[in-house]
Amino acid sequence: MAEFVMKDLVKKAGKADSFLISSSATSREEIGNDTHYGTKQKLREMGIPFERHAASQLTRSDCCEYDYIIGMDYANIRNILRIGGEAAQDKVHLLLEFAPASYKGGVSSMYGSIKEIDDPWYTGNFDQTFSDVFAGCKGLLEQLQ
Repeated sequence: MAEFVMKDLVKKAGKADSFLISSSATSREEIGNDTHYGTKQKLREMGIPFERHAASQLTRSDCCEYDYIIGMDYANIRNILRIGGEAAQDKVHLLLEFAPASYKGGVSSMYGSIKEIDDPWYTGNFDQTFSDVFAGCKGLLEQLQ
């Protein structure tokens, strides 16, 4: 979801040629699977274009290539750091780090004060996940501009 939301925001800002945006799994459970049907439904509802996306595993070389490596929750962050090692150290962030201070979505994490984005595969709440993802992506784009 975050990949497609960010691509849409960047395109609407006229900056698509300045960004390389991709998503990868930090675990192996969904490798090869397409985007969840609930995510596709929410993206359609919000008018955000998407394409078929086969989940692939994050690699150490990905961590070298990208300037920012964004996780949705603390489990993602731990996995990114394990996979990327030193290459990821100064690049990894939680998406909601970039959301405005006034943002009220998400839940507080027992691991820290930055909110995590709940996986709608478990919660079934694609509306809340979209709200969280949109706030984080919008804030990230504003910081990068």
